Amino acid sequence: MNNFQKGMFDKLQKNANINPDDVMKVADSVKNANFSDEKTVRNLVRHLAKMADRPLTKEKEDKIVQAIVNNKMPGDMQSLNHLFKK
Repeated sequence: MNNFQKGMFDKLQKNANINPDDVMKVADSVKNANFSDEKTVRNLVRHLAKMADRPLTKEKEDKIVQAIVNNKMPGDMQSLNHLFKK
């Protein structure tokens, strides 16, 4: 696991109380998923929000889904935090 991944898992566990093992299970379940398919991505985003027990507004969900579908996800933690906090 690289430093970016470790930092992301540590932050998830600290801030959202999500077990890294649960994240890995979700990741394994979507290995062959089509991330250009909006419905697939939207279901994944909703599932992760539910795992984190965090409310997800329609606006935030749309923004995250569009970033993933259009392959515009930021590659650093600061930018990811900014996307998720909007």
